[in-house]
Amino acid sequence: MPAAALETKRPVQLDLPYVPVAKRPLPPGRPRDWYVTHNRRLKAMRLAIALLDLGVYLPSQARDEKIRSTARLIGVHPPSDTTCHMVRALMRYSR
Repeated sequence: MPAAALETKRPVQLDLPYVPVAKRPLPPGRPRDWYVTHNRRLKAMRLAIALLDLGVYLPSQARDEKIRSTARLIGVHPPSDTTCHMVRALMRYSR
């Protein structure tokens, strides 16, 4: 194994300012619950990616406080408990 792989990894700082991807209109005619779930999934995905960029690789490291502080850092409204749970689920099943 290379010596560089054995070194402890430091968290990488996010490149600020964070610029979200351009939004497109959602398809009309769906039930309201679909839109709520869709937006929650997008938010959870953004937060999971930001946490990975900050060096949080395990769901056990992503406590609600850490997820909410990351949301403040990237300029996203504070996530609900359900969204925090979804972020951890995305990190768990991405392997």
